[in-house]
This record gives sequence, structure tokens and C-alpha cells, in this order.
Amino acid sequence: MNTLLLDRTTWDLLLDASGNIAVASGAYAIGQDISSAVRVFSGEAYYDTTRGLPYKAQILGRTNSTAVFQAQAEAAALTVPDCASAQCLVAGLTKARKLTGAILFTTDDGETSSVNI
Repeated sequence: MNTLLLDRTTWDLLLDASGNIAVASGAYAIGQDISSAVRVFSGEAYYDTTRGLPYKAQILGRTNSTAVFQAQAEAAALTVPDCASAQCLVAGLTKARKLTGAILFTTDDGETSSVNI
């Protein structure tokens, strides 16, 4: 499976050495797609409004949000093609209130990898 390669800082498209839009493949592509799936708010995806996490309704400003986020992030990861399993590990919040952690995943080919959240 291939996907457009995104800059890790700006989440914008990158160009390859020939000036074409860069493409990611393999476990890296699956991890990037998992990261994208977890960033989407419910109803935000233009072509499929059923995708996304219920940030406004169930996660942001809620006391039990960590467990809800983990479950929802794992469910979102499993919607990515070629992702066989996923486990969300939350490390905590930074002083800037940024959630840290990772999603560990296994591809359909049995390859394991992780993506930071």
C-alpha cells in the first residue's frame, strides 16, 4: 500500500528528488495513515463523515478521556488498510497540554512498527 509522504512537522506534502510528490510505502505508509486517522475529528473527513474520533463529544474536557481516546484511536487504526492490530499507549501530557505516546501496530504481513501520537 502506498500513500502520499507527509512532512512530520507541518503535515504537508513533500517532493522527491525529481520534484514529484513523494510517496511512502510499506509499514511507514501504514503508520502515517494511522496517524492521519487519529487526527481526524468526527464528521471532519469531507468524503466520509463517518470517520474520525469523537474529540468534542467524548474526549476533550472529559475526565475519563484517556481510556476513551485509547479505545477510539485503536479502532481508528484498524480502519487503515493492511493494519492487522493496534495498541495505543498514552505516556501523558506535556506542560503545553500535548498528549504524548505511541500506537503500536502490526501489518497484515506480520511486520510490527509504531507511530507517535
